Amino acid sequence: DGYRNTNQVSDDYRYQDGNYDAPNDGYYRGGDEPAQEEDAQSDVTEGHDEDDEVYEGEYQGIPHPDDIKEKQKKRAPAVDDEYRDRADLMAERMEDEEQLAHQYENIIEECGHGRFQWTLFFVLGLALMADGVEVFVVGFVLPSAEKDMCLSSSNKGMLGLIVYLGMMVGAVLLGGLADKLGRKQCLIISLAINAAFAFLSSFVQGYGFFLFCRLISGLGIGGTLPIVFAYFSEFLSREKRGEHLSWLCMFWMIGGIYASAMAWSIIPHYGWGFSMGTKYHFHSWRVFVLVCALPCIASLVALKFMPESPRFLLEIGKHDEAWMILKQVHDTNMRAKGEPERVFTVSYIKTPKQVDEFIEIQSSTGTWYQRWLVRITTTLKQVWDNVLYCLTAQYRMNTLMLAVVWFTMALSYYGLIVWFPDMIRYFQDEAYESRVKIFDEEEVSHFTFNFTLENQIHRNGEYRNDKFIGMKFKEVRFEDSLFEDCYFEDVRSSETFFENCTIISTVFYNTDLYEHKFINCRLINSTFMKEKEGCHIDFEEDNDFLIYLVSFLGSLSVLPGNIISALLMDKIGRIKMIGGSMLISAVCCFFLFFGNSESAMIGWQCLFCGASIAAWNALDVITVELYPTDKRATAFGILNGLCKFAAILGNSIFSSFVGITKVVPILLASSALVGGGLLALRLPETRDQVLM
Repeated sequence: DGYRNTNQVSDDYRYQDGNYDAPNDGYYRGGDEPAQEEDAQSDVTEGHDEDDEVYEGEYQGIPHPDDIKEKQKKRAPAVDDEYRDRADLMAERMEDEEQLAHQYENIIEECGHGRFQWTLFFVLGLALMADGVEVFVVGFVLPSAEKDMCLSSSNKGMLGLIVYLGMMVGAVLLGGLADKLGRKQCLIISLAINAAFAFLSSFVQGYGFFLFCRLISGLGIGGTLPIVFAYFSEFLSREKRGEHLSWLCMFWMIGGIYASAMAWSIIPHYGWGFSMGTKYHFHSWRVFVLVCALPCIASLVALKFMPESPRFLLEIGKHDEAWMILKQVHDTNMRAKGEPERVFTVSYIKTPKQVDEFIEIQSSTGTWYQRWLVRITTTLKQVWDNVLYCLTAQYRMNTLMLAVVWFTMALSYYGLIVWFPDMIRYFQDEAYESRVKIFDEEEVSHFTFNFTLENQIHRNGEYRNDKFIGMKFKEVRFEDSLFEDCYFEDVRSSETFFENCTIISTVFYNTDLYEHKFINCRLINSTFMKEKEGCHIDFEEDNDFLIYLVSFLGSLSVLPGNIISALLMDKIGRIKMIGGSMLISAVCCFFLFFGNSESAMIGWQCLFCGASIAAWNALDVITVELYPTDKRATAFGILNGLCKFAAILGNSIFSSFVGITKVVPILLASSALVGGGLLALRLPETRDQVLM
């Protein structure tokens, strides 16, 4: 039996993947066994040793050329990465990432979808809810905050835009850092910044400091959106990704509803709070700001108990940590399903080739601040490289098309969201002015006014020896009138002016009738004593309930759209969802021409918000899926930052046409939606691909 057929030998030693599989037939094939005594060895030894050297006495046939190359490759000394071309290293890394993508998809499917994903869903949902709350906070507090901080119209406009500016910067910066420092760590930083400065902004009194706090608060919350979607997507399998990312979007709607409900229930109670002297006031709107920080704080605390994304850990070469987290996901889900005996079968996960080099200064060669400076500089350079990578040939076209779609969607949506309440308020003002009462040539003498005068115009009147005590003027104008020997005490006014009036021997005591309210008037022997302290601006006494109602209904109206998009996202695909939703929203814009009343505008706003939410959800999903793991949050951050820039433009442009024309806002919004929707149809469909 020592001399077997050569064909049988060739068959037994099959070449597989660069290695020889020896048959299990009892013959010694070489290996790591200890050497035997010479007299105990077989006369004819068959097999191979570790170096694939042929033993005497065995006919091996003609070696295959691939076998020769493989042997030479094994014997060749390994070349250090530092001597290899970067292009070769990147090519090897890309090959590793492709293998990892498919293996990771199989691992996530083995882990299943269960308790772990649902827990993470609610934790990240609170973070997304905080983002939704942040958008509404400033708009809700402005009517009340202007009373405490003496805000002019320009100051109010700046306060509304500064939040979007902070969110724009935060999305790009923190999104980029999430691809280098980790999803969990950067999300904690983002939420901590938002919570700290939102809390601080509720206590500061000055406009400048309040503006700064809201800017930094917006910067912090701006990073949540790109990080949350990148983080959650890396725990989802291909079949679950589109649907569950769409369900996650519902928390933004919940944030809007929460903010509206809290504003409605807290801000009108202007007496809630306390005062410290005459300079420090803590009123109900500040309580509302504190309450709005609660979702952010809750998410921040819960996030401490969640693990880092294992997909991110594998990208940076931390195999063991990633394996432990995936095992935790598997075991958590299996225990919840009542199958604790099921074993996590994965023993090894492919790790991509590490290319980046992090420069470090040792403690012996540099001070602590030099080391930190180098770390920060190196990290920011890596973030910038990621930004540029999104514009390389491989991703340039997708990035540019997505940028246009994000921009057109945000320009239309945020522009109209501001335009709707402004138009409703304009209709209210028109109706209010139509009810104005006009008094001509009235003569009043020796009369005491101690009640409110509202929405009146008094022309060519004469008032002699009259007293105005403890009363309010609201939307009152005196034109070409005479006041002689009158007395004003403890008077408050809103949108009240005296034009071309003659005021003789009249005393003003403890009033807010300041100099700028007397237009082309003659003041003869008149005295102003102890003017009311505070803002030299007119205010409305009543809180603006309309803005709460419109925002509440607008947020609630997206619920059907959220449900439909979640159920159909994986069935009809991301591209059709974006294109269809944007085109339907454009059609809704044209119906705004028929909105000539408050109720009609509220109805069309609800319809527009409900139709457009599906496009937002699909945009979030496709942005996550089009980019690899080490660029995903960066790309999302860039596009979301562009979205906030479009929001700033939309707010500025659309609000400037209120009361002038409806044609420009409607045509601008609808044309942007049509252009963006048609371009979206050219994007690649991603519902069947694994996360790279």
